[in-house]
Amino acid sequence: MSKELWKAGNMLYPLPVVLVSCSCEGVDNLITIAWAGTINTNPPMVSISIRPSRYSYELIKKSKEFVINIPTEEMSYITDYCGVKSGRDIDKFKELKIEKEKANFVKAPLVKKSPVNIECKVKEIVDLGSHSMFIAEVLGVNVDKDYIDKNDKFHFNDTKPLVYSHGEYHTINKRILGTFGYSVKKKKGRKK
Repeated sequence: MSKELWKAGNMLYPLPVVLVSCSCEGVDNLITIAWAGTINTNPPMVSISIRPSRYSYELIKKSKEFVINIPTEEMSYITDYCGVKSGRDIDKFKELKIEKEKANFVKAPLVKKSPVNIECKVKEIVDLGSHSMFIAEVLGVNVDKDYIDKNDKFHFNDTKPLVYSHGEYHTINKRILGTFGYSVKKKKGRKK
């Protein structure tokens, strides 16, 4: 195997791609973010990173809240559009006929079509250079009942969430290679 050295950059793919809704002073907006992630369990916390030049940056900085909406395969056009068009110029909800739902804990709306909506309250904003990281506590998670089975298990992968990989949108493959801990799990019927 031969390697070629490239200049320093971000090559950690695939990433979840999310639609972040925000609201400030009566203005609702959506921004597509691929730099989002889980950062803590207790309390549950997430982060999103946004360029200060983006319209949503100011809305979230002022309101100190947002909603992470998980887009599905069916929402790929909406997801891309919300990442390349600015809310300064258009109302994305109106333009794309995106239905809103009222959140339980924040003023930012939920995207009704998203099977998962994560309501967040900003705890800290860290200026990192090209982007600022919004560190937020998760106040509530709204999930679509259509993906909950009779045992109250939520089947996230069945929602067909999008991921972003090096400039392309993909869905999660149904093929399961293993579950958490499978490499050390004891086999049934096997004695030591």
